[in-house]
Amino acid sequence: MSLNVLSVASEAVPLVKTGGLADVVGALPEALAAHGMAMTTMLPGYLAVTATLGKKPKVLHKWESLLGEPARLLAGKIGISSGEGHALLVLDAPGLFAREGGPYGDATGRDWADNWKRFAAFGRAAADVAGGAVKGLSFDLVHAHDWQAGMALAYQRFAPAGPVLPSVITIHNMAFQGHYGADLFPALGLPPQAMAIDGIEYHGGISFLKAGLASASRITTVSPSYAREIREPGFGMGLEGLIRARESEVSGIVNGIDAAVWNPASDPALKAPFTAKALGKRAANARALEAEFGLEKGDGPLFIVISRLTWQKGMDVLLEAADHLVGIGGRLALLGSGDAALESGFHAAAARHPGRIGVRIGYDEALSHRMLAGGDAILVPSRFEPCGLTQLYGLAYGCVPVVSRTGGLADTVIDANLAARLAGVATGVQFDGVRYQTLADALTRTVQLFREPAAWRRLQRAGMSADFSWGNSGKAYADLYKSLTVKP
Repeated sequence: MSLNVLSVASEAVPLVKTGGLADVVGALPEALAAHGMAMTTMLPGYLAVTATLGKKPKVLHKWESLLGEPARLLAGKIGISSGEGHALLVLDAPGLFAREGGPYGDATGRDWADNWKRFAAFGRAAADVAGGAVKGLSFDLVHAHDWQAGMALAYQRFAPAGPVLPSVITIHNMAFQGHYGADLFPALGLPPQAMAIDGIEYHGGISFLKAGLASASRITTVSPSYAREIREPGFGMGLEGLIRARESEVSGIVNGIDAAVWNPASDPALKAPFTAKALGKRAANARALEAEFGLEKGDGPLFIVISRLTWQKGMDVLLEAADHLVGIGGRLALLGSGDAALESGFHAAAARHPGRIGVRIGYDEALSHRMLAGGDAILVPSRFEPCGLTQLYGLAYGCVPVVSRTGGLADTVIDANLAARLAGVATGVQFDGVRYQTLADALTRTVQLFREPAAWRRLQRAGMSADFSWGNSGKAYADLYKSLTVKP
């Protein structure tokens, strides 16, 4: 069955990325094409996005006043690993998006004060496109991602520009909800009934994520476990009541990874490409990584971290356990940035343990590939993790994941308990509760496993044989779309 889907999001690789959301949005068009579906991606016109459209991009539509700003809809293509690309729509509204800095904030990390207007206008434009405002563009379904696209579904519901299409909203991280004051409601151009408990109202204010959750035909998250977790206060972040009320319409689909990009057999970033049958070649990558981070060679595992340095990611507990990691024979190479106190703390840990802990503040895509190829185990001690991608990359590269048992981490890593090891299906180490003792115990267990070379190779090979490509995930989305568009 052929369907035309409008995917509305604030970022997508390879054009703009701040996190895993971009990877998913960028991968979905090609994943769905395999199932006979055409997906058009709609993005805000950030400078980095409009720069890819050429000097004279094709203009499909114009708004004289989109929440008070002139705007145009431009046509382009979004790149894929093969072929000519998939359809791209760009909302060119210079007053809202043509500015230096990140998609959501300035160079200092402060949110843009007009984010409410930027993403409300983006949502209004997407609803217009879905409703048939642009001649020659017709869609069967709208798929919105996170709070930045949530208003597209609210405009469809409360102020439609045409036929109201079936819709899906995907929660990539419930912690980010787009909260604003009720005083902004008149500027949104919605009818009074939208400002209600079953609409966009949230504790006397406005929530863009709630607007999408309350208006969507279906709600998805990026893992089945996270779909269950967000029913509870600790994970639902104030919206657990809405999730429970719509429980039968909430599901989780695990993210995939691009097997063409994340493939140790053909990765150009590596010192020595390798396969599951030739794990010995990883040694050259390990030696190169040790040199890059100034680490001594050791007989214990080289742990790696590729993460935002935040409380959510459990980095405060890892910092607390750093001395224990070194004390049991481990070494650590860390790449990331985030909270200033955590950055300073890891630098201090490296100073205490020269040659055993190496720290690189920032992000470097090629370096992340080299770390996965040269590290023995990747640490992901998140307090909550909707899906997570680094553990999937670790599995693909034979870098054994050590993860907290939550969200997508629980769904994608099989703990090396006795039964799983005997069955040959174990792929990593899981632990419950992100606390010093639980993480320290998991580190100790990992070191013990590492010192059994045959058992460790079985973990690596089991992880490398797992299929976390977009094949299965693409089919799950395709089946969901069909269920919403096929009349019984």
